[in-house]
Amino acid sequence: MDTSQQPPTGPRGAGTGATWGFAPCPVVVADPSGGVVGTNAAATALFPGATTGTWLQDVVPAWIADAHARLRGTVPGPRNSGSGPLVHGPVGDRTFEAHPTGTDDGDVMWWLVDDTDRRLAEDALKAERERAAFLAGASSALLSSLNVERCMEVTAELAAEHLADAAVIVAPPRGRKVQLTFCGPDGVVVHRTVHHDVRQLPGLGEALRGFPPVPSRWIDPAAVPGWVVPEGFTEPVGSAVVTPLPGHGVPAGALILLRSSRHAAFTESEEVFARLFASRAGAAVSAARMYAEQASITATLMRELLPPQLHAVHGVEFAGRYRPAGRTERVGGDFYDVHPAADEEQESLVVLGDVCGKGLEAAVLTGKIRNTVQALLPLADDHQRLLGLLNGALMNSHHTRFATLAVASVVRRAGIVRLRVTSAGHPPPLIVRADGTVEQASTRGTLIGAFRDVSSTTVRVELAPGETCLFFTDGITEARGGPMGGEFFGVQRLEAALSQCAGMPAEAVVEHVQMLAAQWVGRGGHDDMATVAVTAPHHAHLSAVNGHTRGRYTG
Repeated sequence: MDTSQQPPTGPRGAGTGATWGFAPCPVVVADPSGGVVGTNAAATALFPGATTGTWLQDVVPAWIADAHARLRGTVPGPRNSGSGPLVHGPVGDRTFEAHPTGTDDGDVMWWLVDDTDRRLAEDALKAERERAAFLAGASSALLSSLNVERCMEVTAELAAEHLADAAVIVAPPRGRKVQLTFCGPDGVVVHRTVHHDVRQLPGLGEALRGFPPVPSRWIDPAAVPGWVVPEGFTEPVGSAVVTPLPGHGVPAGALILLRSSRHAAFTESEEVFARLFASRAGAAVSAARMYAEQASITATLMRELLPPQLHAVHGVEFAGRYRPAGRTERVGGDFYDVHPAADEEQESLVVLGDVCGKGLEAAVLTGKIRNTVQALLPLADDHQRLLGLLNGALMNSHHTRFATLAVASVVRRAGIVRLRVTSAGHPPPLIVRADGTVEQASTRGTLIGAFRDVSSTTVRVELAPGETCLFFTDGITEARGGPMGGEFFGVQRLEAALSQCAGMPAEAVVEHVQMLAAQWVGRGGHDDMATVAVTAPHHAHLSAVNGHTRGRYTG
């Protein structure tokens, strides 16, 4: 601007109408060169120095003066009903929109509209939308994993990135043992276990018990103990927030937020927002911890329900295979056990059964039967008595399911494996002789858990070296498949498959049978399939350990 030019000495703009002087909003009139030619009362109150004859750049904020300089005759006059582009900026602690309008004299009238409240509302709405979006994203991230450690890591990362300079997750302590998850300004997550009293930090003990958080202004930053500060947090603590992580019925831990002294302290709205985040994080951590506990319980119970790994016992080969009906299941209604004898002179007990139904409910009854048989082992010499006591236990239970069972007492004498076999409603086992001949053991009996009285017949079977007795469930013979997809595998196909297993080890026999049955079924549905093979090995012999003690069978 040419400062040698003299500003106008009298007001103009009357041609635009006298009413602008009484406008409730501030109005400043300036000529094209930037000289003030008129103001109304509201403008005089806002800009006390803006009097006629002053320069605009000297009496109003720079953002208005600069906008006026940029116009330079581009603002249409009132007869064209036009105005220039509005500008926006602060005046003191308020904000205004400035709307330029041309006059008949070629001057520019700047109408200033206070938009402080509107912009504050817009900023608040924007902040709330950002917080809602953050909480939605945080919930998705937190619930994407049911691993407790990973869930705590995500909580610490999100809190350190969006809420504070550093975040610490405190797990519910066990005595003086406290598990911490840190995330500092560098974004690195660290797990650490310390032995400290949580009451050293004001409000932490209460938060871990689920009490409402204390305001951050009540926490002296100097009182924050060093064991809750991440290693990467090198500056003094300026403010801290301690809030509980609410869980499902019990607290899931506590969240500690730290800010350095360089940054402003937590506001009340930020503390409320931290509690909202903590509620979502606590629910996710609690769900992950409950899942971990349930998974641990399930794994413990599952170990008792899964069929055992079989091996040679006292010179006799045992092998078993189990395939549940469901592809995602591990247990079902078929089961088997081998209870080894204390020494080679006594009989080992083989049990194979099939509970009515499949899935978890059948597996529960399976576990009961197996435990009951385990308790009745001292009576295992008398198959009829064993089955009768087991039948009584099932009849007196709340279960309405029944089961079929096959038991065998097995011992090796002089290279011959001798079996006493009893069936209780179960398919009789098949014997594979050394020449490939397949025989069926002639044992029969009534179901277990269906009638008050049970009866059965026990037969004796002898196996020469290389011969096998195969026990199986009806999931093998009743497996539907084949070329048309609906034909049973059947006993005849099973016998034909076994005729090819003469002289094979027990492991090979059960593997061969299960493989053929699986191929027959293909991708179709099937019942549980279980097989147990008892084989007289070719090379097992009795050997003395030291020449004095009784010998033992070795392979």
